Amino acid sequence: MSLTKRRLQFLHTLVELYQKTNLPIHYEALAKSLGVSKWTAYDMLKEIEKLGFITRSYEVNTKVTGRSQVVFVPTDKAADLFNQSRNELVDLVDWKKNADSIFELLKHLDSTSLNEAVRKIWMEIPKSSTRINFCAYIIGLLLIYLKKIDGKTGPWIHQIVLTAPSKEMGMTMFVGTVLGMAIQTMNAELGLEITELVSRFLQTISDLSEEEKGLLFDFLGEAFHF
Repeated sequence: MSLTKRRLQFLHTLVELYQKTNLPIHYEALAKSLGVSKWTAYDMLKEIEKLGFITRSYEVNTKVTGRSQVVFVPTDKAADLFNQSRNELVDLVDWKKNADSIFELLKHLDSTSLNEAVRKIWMEIPKSSTRINFCAYIIGLLLIYLKKIDGKTGPWIHQIVLTAPSKEMGMTMFVGTVLGMAIQTMNAELGLEITELVSRFLQTISDLSEEEKGLLFDFLGEAFHF
């Protein structure tokens, strides 16, 4: 049994949830974060557990008197995996394939309604198996908002990105600027979900290698012209 891309995606999300809360993660919380059923999450965690990346424990469920629930925590093996040099985890061929796929999706969504475009990209985000791919989907999602809401501001926002002191800062400024514009058109629930995704983006981008930031920066520049 190996750590496939899908297992890596589940493990990565569990590690991020654990880092945010410093508490053991219940499989239902993981399922909600990934948009899958709780049974899918539980079965996947059992497979990852066999590989030594997580361990289980039991804690009392305060909502159900006298009953315990299964929770999971990442092991040192998982921490070592995500602390490796990002260059060791990036497959450039895979990245190019995924970037091209996102470009094609953005072009396809150009003629759809805003709600339909956002829904389709939203469905793709949980499938991203690496951090750079996740960041690319968030950029794509916000570009859709930018083009659908106010296409006239694209050129000057692009100029802000290009003139930023660093590539990371340019991408961060892009995300923050577009989020500020887009959130005014969202309902409260969607606005909260988008804000949480952007927060995860900002945490993730700082962990990318300089090479990955360069790839993502080039992706953003090209995406402005889709």
